Amino acid sequence: MDQDQLVALITEVVAKQLCVNSGADKIPVAISNRHVHLSQEDMSRLFGANHRFKVFKNLSQPGQFAYEEKVTLVGPKGVLENVRILGPARTKTQVEISVSDGIKLGVNAPIRDSGELAQSASLTLVGPAGSTTLPEGTIIAARHIHMHPEDATRFGVKDKDRINVKTLGARGLVYNEMLVRVSDNYKLEMHIDIDEANAAYLNNNDSVEIV
Repeated sequence: MDQDQLVALITEVVAKQLCVNSGADKIPVAISNRHVHLSQEDMSRLFGANHRFKVFKNLSQPGQFAYEEKVTLVGPKGVLENVRILGPARTKTQVEISVSDGIKLGVNAPIRDSGELAQSASLTLVGPAGSTTLPEGTIIAARHIHMHPEDATRFGVKDKDRINVKTLGARGLVYNEMLVRVSDNYKLEMHIDIDEANAAYLNNNDSVEIV
């Protein structure tokens, strides 16, 4: 090994160590509460055709936001009120709940990747101007990680990969089969629901590592 090769090797090792020390190998956590993505048709049905929706706040993922408006979810065994609507509007309404929510509502929602709604659970949504019963569209969102392409390159993964990540602390555990979603429009973030977060005693902005 000549001097130039030795310098290059040392530089690479130091750079990797700096990444570890700076937390560059960590993935921040975002915890999702129950929420609804409405189609334009259902927005009109629940709130009226002339209703102007108001943005409550922008979310961490670029272009995503929460509305001030909320709906009520009605299932065979229970009701969940004040469920936040997220925007922008989608082509098909999607309701995302946790396992605990499903027990309270009395629905057996499947664990699905976002947008995979075929033969998912039925639920009734109630707004101030009307209601709608979805024949399907209620899911428990599968855990996933949003990555920008630069993040995917850094971690050595690609879109639709399934990876395992670990948490630390007194209730540290490993989340298996974590879906990787890569897009120029994404910011690095792992999304899990409240049930999953409580199991590991995680809070928003905590960090996890790829196993």
